[in-house]
Amino acid sequence: MPRIAIGLCTLELHLPGVASLKEKRSILKSLLKRLHGTFNVATSEVDYHDIWESSVIAIVTVTTSTHHVDQSMSAIITWIEKHYPDAQIVNQEIEIV
Repeated sequence: MPRIAIGLCTLELHLPGVASLKEKRSILKSLLKRLHGTFNVATSEVDYHDIWESSVIAIVTVTTSTHHVDQSMSAIITWIEKHYPDAQIVNQEIEIV
């Protein structure tokens, strides 16, 4: 049976200038959809649901290599910083199971 590696990346985001939950959800919906489409990962907002300028998102991938998990998560973080500069990453945590 092949080895399975599950990677979980939790990112705390600061969204400066967001003035409503509707605006926040619009940004997050776009971000999460693009992450799924670009990297084939599962995504979800997991905390700070009712706080306009903050969010915690979770990104999960399943593969056969812990090295691939590390590479994927690093690429995802770099991609977010490049394509969503207004979503500032305040804290990040990567776990591999």
